[in-house]
Amino acid sequence: MTKKIIAIDLDGTLLHSDETISDYTVKTLRKVEALGHMVVIATGRPYRMAWDYYRQLGLKTPMINFNGALTHLPEQKWEQELDVRLDQDYIWQLLDMQQDIQMDFLAAEYRRQLYISFNRREAIEPKLFGLSEIKDEMELLPHKITDGPNALLMKTQAQDKYALADDIKDRFNNQIEVDSWGGPLNILEFAPKGVNKAFALNHLLQACDLDKSQLIAFGDEHNDTEMLAFAQTGYAMKNANPILLDFADEQLQWTNNQDGVARQLETMFLS
Repeated sequence: MTKKIIAIDLDGTLLHSDETISDYTVKTLRKVEALGHMVVIATGRPYRMAWDYYRQLGLKTPMINFNGALTHLPEQKWEQELDVRLDQDYIWQLLDMQQDIQMDFLAAEYRRQLYISFNRREAIEPKLFGLSEIKDEMELLPHKITDGPNALLMKTQAQDKYALADDIKDRFNNQIEVDSWGGPLNILEFAPKGVNKAFALNHLLQACDLDKSQLIAFGDEHNDTEMLAFAQTGYAMKNANPILLDFADEQLQWTNNQDGVARQLETMFLS
């Protein structure tokens, strides 16, 4: 059997809506890996919010975080690590236009650190960052920013987050990637130009001396479009955002809450 790389998004794809992974999914993915296939987490989440799932699955493979800005082997040195940063000037430019873009807060995300603007501290929800509380030392201040972040996260009060994303890209002459979270939260994510999950997976395939024909991908949201289009076979979840369907080869008959990824993999490799 030809070795496959199986790239899987977390939220809305592998995770149930309560942010858990079922025992059935864990067992299924481990069985698939035992056949020689490589399971790779490809998520917009920062490393600190994906590490527990990586451990639960018992993975030893590289992980993709920040929608492709960080490709690494968790807790190990890896010569093929890819760590792409945004120019830190974007932080201050976005903060300068915070009234125009109806910003609640801006967060600068790093592998192990997080800094958040406190202009509307009451609007910051700790659970968005996998935290129980927002501490004073997390305030985004110039003297704390010595390197560019892997990603920026912004909450806005704008009525149309998709239109705002396009407007911000125009303001920056399309030199920055601006994506949106699914669901009701008005959250925008910023990444370096050209960086997305497909960008990271292309790097990973080269690092592992594998071909795109060996790549399978699962996703559910706008930030999975490039990944599903790039993969030899891209699967959209039953619960996927309709925007994604034009980029997928197939839509699953199961949702994330029905363990759709595991059911499809079981059909493909374990039946």
